[in-house]
Amino acid sequence: MMRTLLVIDTATPAITAAVVAHDTGPRRSDVLAQRLTIDARAHAEMLTPNVVGALADAGLMMADLDGVVVGCGPGPFTGLRVGMATAAAYGHALGVPVYGVCTLDAIGVETRGEVLVVTDARRREVYWARYRDGVRIEGPDVRAAADVAVGDAEAVAGSPEHAALFDLPCIDIPYPSAAGLVAAVKDWTAEPDPLVPLYLRRPDAKTLAERGVLR
Repeated sequence: MMRTLLVIDTATPAITAAVVAHDTGPRRSDVLAQRLTIDARAHAEMLTPNVVGALADAGLMMADLDGVVVGCGPGPFTGLRVGMATAAAYGHALGVPVYGVCTLDAIGVETRGEVLVVTDARRREVYWARYRDGVRIEGPDVRAAADVAVGDAEAVAGSPEHAALFDLPCIDIPYPSAAGLVAAVKDWTAEPDPLVPLYLRRPDAKTLAERGVLR
């Protein structure tokens, strides 16, 4: 079955919006158009223009979409919620399903062999997961690079700056691709699960009660 999908990810500095034609039978994807902006502080400003631009580049309208795929992290709180809230809003307005995927899986699914995938978690930490032939076998988790369980990984993919912290050959997949995000959807026949963000840790902001102001 062929589906026209809007693909969104804001879990990394890459603000991704793409239109993908995906055949769920042989699981084959064709990226019709993509807009990508690298800016860790511009998710809210750039996501909607990127979506509108990708649709225009593909010669399609919102009404032509059959579903939405969105990266659910792990990622920083503010950037991640921009993409997920936008995806949920499009799905609700169009009456189409929204498929949430682990952003690390979108990188890992494009690798083969034993591979470690890492992205920037800030605070001198990384989000990480390990994959065997594109299937996640451990993680996701967040910790200092020195404390990551490399295991039998033969290579590392993801954020180049953070991949360089490991004594492993680097695979040139710095950010999740549109095709990778679509490939990370595990089951096209089932009703999508509710969107759940993978923060892996609490946000920096605290409520008044958490700061002890309210008793």
